[in-house]
Amino acid sequence: MLAPTSPRTRSLSAPQPRLLVLLLASALGLAACGSDDGYDDSITAVPAEPAGAGSADTAPLPSAVAYVDTGATNQRNNPCQVTLETNAGVRVLQGFLDVWTPSSAKVDAGVTLAAANGCAAVTPAAWTGLPGDATDGVVKNATVHAANIDYVKKATQARTPAQALAAYLDDRRQKGYSVSDGMGPLTSVWRTGTGQTTTITSVDANQPVNPVVNDGGNNTGVGSPTNTQLGLAVDFINNIADGSTEPPKRFYKYARPWRWSTDVKVVPALESAKSSTPATDGGFPSGHTAEAWRDTLAMAYLVPQRYQELVARAMEMSENRILAGMHSPLDVMGGRVHATAVVAYSLSSASYYTPTVKAAAVTQAQNYLISQAGVADAVSLNGYAHTARTTDTGAADYDRFADNAAWRKTYLQRLTYGMPQIGTAGQPASVPKGAEVLLETRLPYLSADQRRVVLKTTALDSGYPLGNDGEGWGRLNLFAAADGFGAFNGDVSVTMDATLGGFNARDNWRNDIGGKGRLTKLGSGMLRLAGANTFSGGTVLAAGTLGADSNTAFGTGDVFVKGGTLDVASPGALVVAGGYTQTAGSLSLTLGSGDRGLLKVGGVATIAGGDLKLTFDGVTPKVGDSFTVIKAVQRKGRFASVTVAGYSKVTVTYTPDGLQVRIDGV
Repeated sequence: MLAPTSPRTRSLSAPQPRLLVLLLASALGLAACGSDDGYDDSITAVPAEPAGAGSADTAPLPSAVAYVDTGATNQRNNPCQVTLETNAGVRVLQGFLDVWTPSSAKVDAGVTLAAANGCAAVTPAAWTGLPGDATDGVVKNATVHAANIDYVKKATQARTPAQALAAYLDDRRQKGYSVSDGMGPLTSVWRTGTGQTTTITSVDANQPVNPVVNDGGNNTGVGSPTNTQLGLAVDFINNIADGSTEPPKRFYKYARPWRWSTDVKVVPALESAKSSTPATDGGFPSGHTAEAWRDTLAMAYLVPQRYQELVARAMEMSENRILAGMHSPLDVMGGRVHATAVVAYSLSSASYYTPTVKAAAVTQAQNYLISQAGVADAVSLNGYAHTARTTDTGAADYDRFADNAAWRKTYLQRLTYGMPQIGTAGQPASVPKGAEVLLETRLPYLSADQRRVVLKTTALDSGYPLGNDGEGWGRLNLFAAADGFGAFNGDVSVTMDATLGGFNARDNWRNDIGGKGRLTKLGSGMLRLAGANTFSGGTVLAAGTLGADSNTAFGTGDVFVKGGTLDVASPGALVVAGGYTQTAGSLSLTLGSGDRGLLKVGGVATIAGGDLKLTFDGVTPKVGDSFTVIKAVQRKGRFASVTVAGYSKVTVTYTPDGLQVRIDGV
């Protein structure tokens, strides 16, 4: 957009004049001014809609035995010898065998399980390894193992008092209470509604505490029928399968980091919490981390408005386990992978949750939070749930996770903790059976198959430790998946029904979307794209609203508007690399300083119908100011009407390569 010819501006706070709709007939009357004399802009043929890839992408089920089919085999204190073949919790973590070979992998696999109860109780042989530790195996990848322990050394030696306190609280508080502050601005009302309590409120984490302090609170709160506010929500969280980490600890027999090295500095207040029985105190996987992930994923299902922040809180718990000196990166990565499978297993199983039970818990949680926040609906709740609280005053509702871009990077780093790729990179992602249920409330307008594709296109690259579990649990990036597709490798049709509310009515995708597929927006809801997108299959808007919140929101293909509203609110010019065609609907441009709001078309702009609506944000033009609002290689056709908010007299000038607007009066 060209700068106004006059530098004069008016405060945006000043009252705005009435809205003017300039009909096409009025625009045609300007021809006498000579702005487009002699130019034939008639349309002989409307371009075809973008062809796209021609088919939709898929995420086939992997051939490996599915955790969601066998999760019941992962039982705490099972007297049977645990093996890869007999225990789902052990099997889902089998990628650890690329780093570490426990004695169990050699001995347990040969045990014949036979007895009246289906197996024979086995007494473990005396463990070998470092004197007095819980290690019983051999390092297979020395580079990864060394990096794993070195990370803890550096983290604990550089730990600040604030980090020590956070690590202590996450260690000693019950996990459901501890991670509920991932609710951010909703934390207080959530804790009040659930009845969550803790008895651990303060400590000097850098001083020894003996004996160890245990939390006398109630963890996740009070369930139904006693609790009529959020009792069903509490029941929902509590009913997630335990999915114990005890069997995999018993199988993998990998020591806690402070047993591997005296350079690991445990938080002084947690020294009394250290176990004196190493054979029952393995480090891999982290039980605290797994429990935190189970609770936060259940909360995220109930309150998807805080989905990314809650999984970020689980990642924070993981880091705090390392800062405490109690666990290593591989330990907490294992806890995350294990818990993710457990939650998907629970949500996919009618033994734990029927569709009716899930719907009732979600409805109760949403209605309660909407009423307590004093907002109208779930869409408004999403806004309230992200009310900026950037100063930490010590209040529970302070949102540590408000910086989405920063946490996206942090989350990605903590998926691998900087470990090197020890397998082949660039392999196609496999999506575990049932994993799509984890996005059921966050992306409710997508089909189960589409949610699987979302998980596939946002997955971590292959080759990292714990990424080779056979199903794909270790590669899931739920933070990125909550922002929609990572690529359109096939054509994507999105139908959003605004009457269903919540994310069905409005959603934002912030991923950088690549691929050769086409996006088609259907239904009455609003979808906004904010990534640095490069998908090349084109964009079709048929109904509802499709928003552009970045300069390359629509990738590198053609854009075709045949209904609905294309709402451009990009920070600069919206670049349509191909052609732009509009046969109906509305093009809404928000104009601002610089070239904000300019529609820049790399091909032909064909206007065969529909309306143009212009608004200003951040600038207030004066009489005589002119703006270029469409710039194309060539323009054909004209809008049925042009609407300019705030001005009663404007001149619309069609040029061979675009459209200009001059402010003539207020």
